[in-house]
Amino acid sequence: MTTGPCDPSTSPAQTGSRAGHDSPDSQTSEVDAVQDRAVVVPVVLLAHAIGLPERGSAHAAGLDLRAAADVELAPRARALVPTGLVLAIPEGWEGQVRPRSGLALKHGLTVLNAPGTIDADFRGEVRVLLVNLGDETVHLARGDRMAQLVLAPVANARLVAVPSLVATARGEGGFGSSGLR
Repeated sequence: MTTGPCDPSTSPAQTGSRAGHDSPDSQTSEVDAVQDRAVVVPVVLLAHAIGLPERGSAHAAGLDLRAAADVELAPRARALVPTGLVLAIPEGWEGQVRPRSGLALKHGLTVLNAPGTIDADFRGEVRVLLVNLGDETVHLARGDRMAQLVLAPVANARLVAVPSLVATARGEGGFGSSGLR
């Protein structure tokens, strides 16, 4: 297994998979190829951790984060929920903590600062800031999946002060300026 970050520009041809070939062996080799390019993230499991986050399916973008404690969220309440995980995300990457769509749809439960960012130099416990936007109290039991973690490359931007910018057709239009239709 590779220990460095994956290269998002790597094509399927470079990883050994063949487009249009639908045999079970080729599907397995595609999954294996993706796993071979995986970003390796060292994780410390604290005493209250449930275990390592896992994907819900072979091609899921996010790893499920589980509540490491029982939580009750009244309507409009928020809570910082522990995971029991301490991550060492590689330089040039970030962890994005995102809501789970089913919890948002069924209960109005979401990540308040979505996506929450875990920086590469952060070494504290990952905790998830949840908010209940629904009308009923939401109960999460220890071990329940509450959010998902997506790893993403980070562009190292360098901002430069200039006296003016090139004009565009949109200009300063924002916050609904492009309309609904």
